[in-house]
Amino acid sequence: MFWTKQIVIGDGERGLLYRNRRAERGLSPGVYRFFDPFKRIEVVTHNVTRAEYSGTDAETLMASGLFASAFLVADIGTDEVGLVFKHGKLEDILAPGTRKLYWKALVPVTVESVSMAQNLDIRADVANRLRQLGVLSKVAVVVEVPEESAGLLFIDGKLQNVLAPGAYAFWNFRKNVATEVIDLRVQSLEVSGQELLTRDKVSLRVNLAASMRVTDPIAARTRVAKYLDYLYRELQYGLRKAVSAKSLDELLGDKASLDADIFAYVRGRVTELGLEVLGVGVKDVILPGEMKDILNSVVQAEKAAQANVIRRREEANATRSLLNTAKLIEGSPVLMRLKELEALEKVTEKIDKFTVFGGLDGVLNQVIGLKS
Repeated sequence: MFWTKQIVIGDGERGLLYRNRRAERGLSPGVYRFFDPFKRIEVVTHNVTRAEYSGTDAETLMASGLFASAFLVADIGTDEVGLVFKHGKLEDILAPGTRKLYWKALVPVTVESVSMAQNLDIRADVANRLRQLGVLSKVAVVVEVPEESAGLLFIDGKLQNVLAPGAYAFWNFRKNVATEVIDLRVQSLEVSGQELLTRDKVSLRVNLAASMRVTDPIAARTRVAKYLDYLYRELQYGLRKAVSAKSLDELLGDKASLDADIFAYVRGRVTELGLEVLGVGVKDVILPGEMKDILNSVVQAEKAAQANVIRRREEANATRSLLNTAKLIEGSPVLMRLKELEALEKVTEKIDKFTVFGGLDGVLNQVIGLKS
């Protein structure tokens, strides 16, 4: 008839019947005819292949309570996060304070409320699923703490926990969540090109190397702003103090004591900050060009003097040995004769031929005659 309205609801649809702009009932799939001579009836058709209710009157429908059989109401508290499961799989996240309607139709939907009152940790299975969906970084703070490291969790600026090596995710709703990873491995630090004055006012440049590690990550992070910068400055101060207390000769003669002085100073300054200094060593002591020339001249003079002393000592030893030999020969005729024969042997090596008369004494007399 002219005043009859026909409505068709498909299998993937649901309808809401409004009379005088007030929701009256829901319509399942089928064909409906309504007598509406004054056009007071309106039917809004919704696609339920997507479970979320897309109408603008969701709050009105939830308040009426007339459609409990058609809708699932998700009412998430202000300290909660909603996990929306479709077909048993996590598909969406509802922020705290969210109210939402889902059709009880083609897609089975369940909503789980997770409290954030005690902690903000996200379960591993939930975090893995959100990572698959590509939304984890949008709703959570993610941190990976590698081996030989420690993670610090701050919530609203307050340190809450120390995290062992592993992967973590924390809800990022309503609270400011921040994390920081502290490296616990041994680290090296170099202090290069320090212009310093020794006790005897000699200018030089020193390069220093140190090794350290963090023993207390909480103290290292909370008691000083930047612990590596602080350690660098203390190494500078310790180096300046140690060098200024020694003369140039003392520095060049015993660099080990310089290392020990710097190590003792720095270790006492950083222990309470959760840092352990494992070793300090001076790598290079660089002198100005003119000072190098002076030191080279001094070294050359010292070496020349040492060589002269050694030479004189050897000459004295040789003279003393010759005197001792002469005393032995004077007191022993046999030794005298052996020395004469030794001298004769050396002479004959240089003479081609000569004739001997009168035995060995004649030989000696002739040799003496030849020498004279």
